[in-house]
Amino acid sequence: MTDYAIVEAVPPSEESRLAWMTLTLTPGMGPTRIRKAMERLRATSEIAHLLHASLTELEACGLPPASAQFVFDGRAQAAAEQEIKRLGEAGGRFLTQDCAEYPERLLEIYDPPSVLWLRGDASLLAKPGIAVVGTRQPSPYGSGMTQLLSRDLCLRGLVILSGMARGVDTAAHKAALEANGKTVAVWGTGIDVIYPKENKKLAEDILAHGGTILSEFPLGTFPAPQNFPVRNRILSGMSVGVLVIEAGEYSGTRITARCALEQNRDVFAVPGNVTNKNAWGPNTLIKQGAKLTATWEDVWEDLPSHIRLELEEELGQRTASQALLPGHESGVEAAASLLSETPLPEFERLVLEQLRHDESLQLDELIEKLEAKMGSAEIFTALFELELGGRIKQLPGKNYVRSF
Repeated sequence: MTDYAIVEAVPPSEESRLAWMTLTLTPGMGPTRIRKAMERLRATSEIAHLLHASLTELEACGLPPASAQFVFDGRAQAAAEQEIKRLGEAGGRFLTQDCAEYPERLLEIYDPPSVLWLRGDASLLAKPGIAVVGTRQPSPYGSGMTQLLSRDLCLRGLVILSGMARGVDTAAHKAALEANGKTVAVWGTGIDVIYPKENKKLAEDILAHGGTILSEFPLGTFPAPQNFPVRNRILSGMSVGVLVIEAGEYSGTRITARCALEQNRDVFAVPGNVTNKNAWGPNTLIKQGAKLTATWEDVWEDLPSHIRLELEEELGQRTASQALLPGHESGVEAAASLLSETPLPEFERLVLEQLRHDESLQLDELIEKLEAKMGSAEIFTALFELELGGRIKQLPGKNYVRSF
């Protein structure tokens, strides 16, 4: 037989791609076993030969007897062909490890997914990104820091990676979109199963703004608890670093941070109030050597030099092209102008002085604090103007906090 020890040319043939999908949908076959089987196929023939291999050849490739029988009977190939058809109808596509668009960083980890299901822009998977992770129930401080850091990193060209869960994940994706940046959502479900359901609009916005939705699970996979720890290794594996905002002692975020360390990725952590149970995760990581992170510069200075130079060059080109447009500010300049201090009317200043970034204040308490200086009507008007100007946020229960 011809020696196919050299990796197949890119792009792989449709038959080769079908072979990857066939093994991926075969019971008893995980990423590591699939990789070893593909290596043996390459060494003796070619990957596409899987679809025509004898039972003996399949078992020689390391497939367990039941898995080999499933492939030999044609059931695995039929399932793969049906999956590919459904995927096309759903507006998605898939990448195998032989595809040029498969993220190179992900191939560096011990058990990269054999197939990735995706919707959106596959080119984002090759760009430098930071995984932003944390609790599903962040404090106002945690939400604010997530938004601040995600926005600032996005403005400097980094892709924001997260899992689109409630809390920190959702805040990170939204901040990236608000900064007109790019974001990738890595799901623990099929790409046709939105979880949580209230994030349907967010998923649509990510795709509409040129982002990507990614999963290693077939269509129709529902949110089983065991899927999310498995998903976390993809988040860390695709990133150049993992940023932990808030996480409790038994949070799944610990798994992502551990994966990052095992994959030789940088871990960044935002310090938290020690009286807050969700500060345990980042504070412990900092004690163990994670980079204490308060601003985007803390992440930036620890990026590999070649990535930082690449991003700075892209930012310079973008700024230069925007400068040619009359009256057009760059994203960084626009953000700075939004945050610049401008004189406030007296009533708005008094209300703003009572509010904090890290702790919300209930409306009745606010009125009580200011009753000697202003009436409730003035307070309502000031709150409305401050919220409209983006200086404060209203939380459920008529609670208010300062924006970051």
